Amino acid sequence: MVGVYEQVQNYYGKVLKTKQDLQTSACCPAESLPDYLKPIVSKVHPEILERFYGCGVPLPSALEGCTVLDLGSGTGRDVYVLSQLVGEKGFVIGVDMTEEQLEVAHRHIDHHMKEFRYAKPNVSFRKGFMEDLKAVGIEDNSIDLVVSNCVFNLSPNKEELFKEVFRVLKPAGELYFSDVFTDRRLSAEIQGDAVLRGECLGGALYVEDYRRMLAKYGCQDGRTVSTDALAITNPKLREKLGAARFWSLTKRAFKLDLEDRCEDYGQVAYYQGTIPGAPSEFKLDDHHTFHTHKPMLVCGNTAKMVSETRFGRHFEVVGDQVHHLGLFDCASPTQTNSLQSQNDTAESSGGSCC
Repeated sequence: MVGVYEQVQNYYGKVLKTKQDLQTSACCPAESLPDYLKPIVSKVHPEILERFYGCGVPLPSALEGCTVLDLGSGTGRDVYVLSQLVGEKGFVIGVDMTEEQLEVAHRHIDHHMKEFRYAKPNVSFRKGFMEDLKAVGIEDNSIDLVVSNCVFNLSPNKEELFKEVFRVLKPAGELYFSDVFTDRRLSAEIQGDAVLRGECLGGALYVEDYRRMLAKYGCQDGRTVSTDALAITNPKLREKLGAARFWSLTKRAFKLDLEDRCEDYGQVAYYQGTIPGAPSEFKLDDHHTFHTHKPMLVCGNTAKMVSETRFGRHFEVVGDQVHHLGLFDCASPTQTNSLQSQNDTAESSGGSCC
């Protein structure tokens, strides 16, 4: 395990100076920011943007006043974006193990607080390992939202990582992260390759193992928000990886008492159009887009996600879970078309809405 930590620290602390040093686009695929986030990201210092390595946009909605934890925060791009989204009454904690990255993040705290016109910092950066958040002072049930951007794949102990995430999340809190996933368990040789690990490929999560860990430690029904196939164009790395396929996926999972299948209770959800940046529609996942004031039939799990979490004040859910009507047809057409059509062993639809 120590060997993996040292590999990652060396790659991100000494080998990579900017994103131009990467050998693949796995850590930094083409990024599509929602329009409302573009002016927010533009306020982040150029040095931090240049040294940002991420594979998605793990920046969910409705964060005013929240306490957020960014795992593998690097030089702090997402922390400083989240700082603006939570506002002065919220707080963002970044945890990273690489000294060189943290030095950049720390150096620009005063700059950003002045840019955001905050009276005092609402961010904190801590050096440590995301598999041991107790060591950096993160208490049980203390975090509203855990985010991460292409860092979970770097962990040598993902079981302990997910256990820690759900320990620190408050009840009804959320894990929202982007990462590299693969369609199979990778060999020890691939996992031990320093370049493949540093390029976010060697430690990629096998989609089925992710589903199992999620269920084991805190959530029976994780959702996929977005899916982007990754093309490995470096011929030497492609040869090492063999036939394995990779995707950048953005995932969300709530710390809720959910069922392992989508069950029908005849519930209907109405989105009120009140989430900042989403006046006409709100996307919960890749097959649930709520249009303002338009009724949508939902399974029991989805009803809980939009009524018992921070989204509750933005939704009206009609009905309860007294009368059970059987299984709910909650299949994910996006998941089926984008993953399973490329490889039949992609993420199973045999669970719930994930």
